[in-house]
Amino acid sequence: MSGARKHHYTATIRWTGNRGEGTASYRGYGREHDILLDGKAPLPGGADPAFRGSRERLNPEEMLVCALSACHMLTYLHLCSVAGVVVTAYEDDASGIMVERGGDEAGRFVSATLRPRVRVADAAMAEQAMTLHDAAHDECFIGNSVSFDVTVLGEITVSDT
Repeated sequence: MSGARKHHYTATIRWTGNRGEGTASYRGYGREHDILLDGKAPLPGGADPAFRGSRERLNPEEMLVCALSACHMLTYLHLCSVAGVVVTAYEDDASGIMVERGGDEAGRFVSATLRPRVRVADAAMAEQAMTLHDAAHDECFIGNSVSFDVTVLGEITVSDT
């Protein structure tokens, strides 16, 4: 990694789910927490409802899928811009699969699928727009940091105007 630039990220996670008895019992404490990022509005965090959390709060599993999707999108848009491919719209319906193990084994994500729907300005850009998904997948920082398969199923359409 000689010559590599390093970037440092910080976050403060503050548990807010103490209902008076701390973690004295499994059912007696809340999973609520705030995610505090310097200079940004707090994010309401919690656990997945399957783990006694609230649907109204972001859970780590959702945030992992969001991070993969957003990283791919930002990498893809950069590559399109450099290549002269004009993207006019981008939307991704991303999903991930986590498997709970039993006994002494911890659960883990086993896969994620990104389904970006991209609109480009001109039909002549469509083929290159599709191939840039592969390059974005190879260059995405978050995608390169996970130990499970991330599949990208891109779709390209052309703007009506």
